[in-house]
Amino acid sequence: MRILYVAEIVGRAGIFAFKKGIKELRQQKEPDFVIAGADGVTGANGLSRNHASYLHKLGAHVLTCGECSFFKKDLVENIEHIHYVLRPVNLNYEAPGYGSRIYRIGDKKIAVAVLIGQSGFIRMHGNNPFIEAPLLCERLRQETPYIVLDFHATTTAEKRILFSLADGLCSAVIGSHTRVQTADAAILSGGTAVITDAGRTGSQLSVGGVDVQERITNYITGIPDWTKEAVDKPALQGVLIEISESGKAVSIERIQHPVGPLPDPAPESAPDVDR
Repeated sequence: MRILYVAEIVGRAGIFAFKKGIKELRQQKEPDFVIAGADGVTGANGLSRNHASYLHKLGAHVLTCGECSFFKKDLVENIEHIHYVLRPVNLNYEAPGYGSRIYRIGDKKIAVAVLIGQSGFIRMHGNNPFIEAPLLCERLRQETPYIVLDFHATTTAEKRILFSLADGLCSAVIGSHTRVQTADAAILSGGTAVITDAGRTGSQLSVGGVDVQERITNYITGIPDWTKEAVDKPALQGVLIEISESGKAVSIERIQHPVGPLPDPAPESAPDVDR
């Protein structure tokens, strides 16, 4: 099984890069299943219901979200009924939505789950992922050997420790959140593919997909402002993972796929779908 994980889609440039890049990568890489990080799709912070439906129609089988899962009210109100959107699994049991699901690919099944780390988040606090991960993998293995975890965390140390803990328990653990692709993609001794961060899909001349000058002003003044997205040099980033029938990873390849400039003027939003 070949899994394409599309790194966090950020803003208009990210949507454009996904729309154009996914068609080209399907032809070049022939993935069986597409997972896309969606924590920053709508205005670089969160995911709206409209954008979720649009990206799903474009080819994302699953959209994973992290600390921005509940930023958009229209998604929160409907997340229980949207099977292709996942929020972190290690939240309070009263949180809406699902953190893991089993999906069918022909005659096979694949399990996808999201875990959130405990360091550096001030708006969302998850339960201990190091306790949750082994129990989660054991439960999912009852259904399928193909298990992919999206670990949405801030620190490299927390990610690397979870990688070691999960080695041999799942097919892959993909780090997300920092929106900067790392060069440490590897398959661990137990057969689990890992990367500290898969990167971002959107403007590569930016700070996490946001206008550079806005972020400089933020650091000088202390007033956060994520309202101005960057659009220059859009690209689709991520990883392609091949998994054997045993559920162990065979290969992991970093993806950096430029898509050319946005049309002028850049599209403001997705078409109205699934209202």
